[in-house]
Formats: sequence, structure tokens, C-alpha cells
Amino acid sequence: MFDSVFQSVLSFAQSGTFDLPWWGLVLVTLGCTHITIAAVTIFLHRAQAHRALDLHPIVSHFFRAWLWLTTGMVTKEWVAIHRKHHAKCETVDDPHSPVVHGHWNVLRFGVDMYRNEAKNADTMQRYGYGTPDDWIERNVYARYTWQGMAVSLFIYVALFGVLGLSMWCIQLIWIPVTAAGIINGTGHHAGYRNYLTEDASTNILPIGIIIGGEELHNNHHAFGAAANFAHRWYEFDIGWMYICAMQAVGLAKVRKMAPKLKLRETAASEAESHQTLDAIIAHRYRVMQEYAGVVKRTAKAEFESLKARAERGEIHLPDLRQALKDFRADASTLADAQRARLATLFAHSESLKKLYQMKQDLTALWGRSTESKEQLIARWKEWRANAERSNIEPLQAFSTRLARFA
Repeated sequence: MFDSVFQSVLSFAQSGTFDLPWWGLVLVTLGCTHITIAAVTIFLHRAQAHRALDLHPIVSHFFRAWLWLTTGMVTKEWVAIHRKHHAKCETVDDPHSPVVHGHWNVLRFGVDMYRNEAKNADTMQRYGYGTPDDWIERNVYARYTWQGMAVSLFIYVALFGVLGLSMWCIQLIWIPVTAAGIINGTGHHAGYRNYLTEDASTNILPIGIIIGGEELHNNHHAFGAAANFAHRWYEFDIGWMYICAMQAVGLAKVRKMAPKLKLRETAASEAESHQTLDAIIAHRYRVMQEYAGVVKRTAKAEFESLKARAERGEIHLPDLRQALKDFRADASTLADAQRARLATLFAHSESLKKLYQMKQDLTALWGRSTESKEQLIARWKEWRANAERSNIEPLQAFSTRLARFA
């Protein structure tokens, strides 16, 4: 009898309540980690941190309970740290900027950076407003942070036996690796950019499934309050798909989406100038990304001409690659050496000098908050007239395209 009981206990320890094959355990693990990803991107990120959508209380309570069981993260802490990241992006006050701390350090120590910032009372008070503050949050989720993970360990082992321990470990490291590491690190280091934002954010992949759509990080930084992260026809945001499904059955309500660029068939009329200006300002990061293409096309031909002159000994050039980086940088952040490098370049190229000045004038359209709408419209018309007179073909084509913004 003792042997029979022992064998039963041993069998239960090996397979748990459900004796699943290896592929079944893999599917359960992937399913559970994906629910955690969905909870982070939909509840913590889009609904709580950015107020991009409202969730039904049933959905919110499910996500809160799930996050307590699988991550131990406190809603107020996560929201406050993320809001501060946007407010102080790529500065020394950014809690997890790879530009400041280094890409590899954020990948390895992203969780430690999160925990250290969570101890900052000023961050919690200034950026943690509007998060859940009910009885269960105060007395369970925020008070017993690690106990939820202990409960989930018991559940995993009870359901799947000793292999449940491995599944639990994978669950625990999923967010630190994918969110704290890959998104916060690689999402500001490598990838492509649809928008020339002031920060270093990138889209890691155009298909956002594994990390719930968070892969489209540059899109998010361009329109932080938008619930949808996919902005191009070839991009996919699975988090947005879930939101649309919940909205269809009354479990979610989208508050804000990224604006869609609309183009007129022809340039705006006099009466439509204010609409064009509004569209340019709304899509300013896309405008600057397209302007970077204008600079690139012009600089390519110009650099070839300058290099030929330098080889003949006619002129002395600075490091052109570095000068192009200086060209793209924010003028207010340039050091004296960078300004000198640009001055040397502009002394030999009127086209690049003109493009640089036009860039400053264009960004001033959304940087002059004290000017009236009429003054800004006048500046826009002046900018377009200067572009048309520039004799720089890519700039002229770009100006015509901007005039079609609606």
C-alpha cells in the first residue's frame, strides 16, 4: 500500500493534474506569457500610462490579478516610471535610456533600473497619478508583491508537476527580457524609424506579435497617447487587434488614435492654409523624417562634388560623415566643434547651407508657441516660397507635397 501511495505521489509530481505532452506544455507556457504581454501593453501601457483607452472593470481586474500572479509589478510604479521615461527621454533623468546608460546595460539590468526608480518617492508622486487605489490594490497587490508569484508557482506545479517549475521560471523572466530589456534597450538602439522624433526610439520589427505590438516603439513615441501602434500598411500590432475585439463587445473604448495623413489632389488654397498647417504640425515627426530623405538625396550628389574638389586640392573638408550627423542633430545641442564643422561645410556648399536653414525654419512652425495662428500661417507660406526659389529639386518636391497635407 505504501508503494502504491508513493507511486501515486511520484506520478503526480512528474505530471501534475494534467499529464500533457511536451508540445502541450510549450503551448501553455507561450499562452500564459502572451497573456502577460497583453496585460502589460493593453492595461499598464496604453490604458493606464497614456489613457489611450478605457477598459471595462472586468478586464481591468483580470489584468491586475494576472500581473500580480505573474510579474509582481505594481501598477502605480510601472505607470510612473514609464511616464517619466517619456517626459525625460534620453536624458540623465530617463530611468532606462540606452543612450545614457548603454544598450547592453539596459538589456542586462533593466529590471534593476526599474526597481531603483520605483524607490524614488518624487517619481511616484509626480507621475503615478490616476492609477487604481482601491482596497485590493492597497491591501493585496501593492502590499504583497512577491506573494502573487508564489501563488502562481504553486498553481504551475499543481497543474503540471515538476515541469511546472520550469514554466513558472519562464513566466517570471518573460517581461524582464522582452519589455525591460528588448523594448527599453533595443527599442532605442536598433531598428527602423517612421518618424524623426527627438529621442532615439526605433521600430524593432514591423510585425508586433511576440511583445504585443510594443515592437513598434518609434511609432508609439511619435504619438504617445494613441492606442494603435501600427501606422503603415505593412505593420501589424496584435495589441491593437485585441483592443478592437474588446471594443466590439463593449469591453473597451478607444479614446485616441494616431492621426492618419490625408493628402489633397492639389496644393492647398488660401482658405485651406490653416488645415495644412495643422496637418504639418500634427505629423511633424513624419515631416522631419521625410525632410531627412531630402537632405540625404541632396547631400549624396553634393558630397561627391565636394570630394572631387578636395581631391584636386581646391578645398579642405571636415569629416563629411560626422558633419551629416551634426546636420541632423538639434541645433540647440551642438557643441562649438560641431558648429565649426558645419560652418566649414556650409562655406563650400550653398545647397546644404540652404537646407539647414530651411530645416530650422520648418521646425519653428511647431516650436513657436507664443505666435498666433495667422503668424504661423504667414511663416509657412514664406517657407514654401523660399523652397520653391531654392533651385534644389528634392526640396521643391517636398514643399509641394507638404502643401497637399489636409
